[in-house]
Amino acid sequence: MIAIDPDDSAPPSEQIRAQVLAAVRSGALAPGARLPTVRTLAAELGVAVNTVAKAYRELEKDEVVETRGRNGTTVSPHGDPGERLAQVAAEAYRARTEELGIDPATALAIVTASLSGTQG
Repeated sequence: MIAIDPDDSAPPSEQIRAQVLAAVRSGALAPGARLPTVRTLAAELGVAVNTVAKAYRELEKDEVVETRGRNGTTVSPHGDPGERLAQVAAEAYRARTEELGIDPATALAIVTASLSGTQG
């Protein structure tokens, strides 16, 4: 499932983090699925234990996984929180533009320009 590409410019911990996140987003790792222990995955990948631990910490910080001591690391019951967090940000943006008196069409144009990388 997870593999380190020595030719990739991303550090191994980032490769692990990105691959686990992609597996969660695709459904290959379902909510509640148990991840290998840090030591097991480090041995399988031929990397330092701290490398895997760093990836797991980042995933935990982003609420993608949960670590429960002896119960190990599992995919969060909510899976990838990205969409949920984006919805929270969108609601905050809607409320703020409303406070500023910006009409919805203009607010949407601002977001569209930002997402496309253009300046308005």
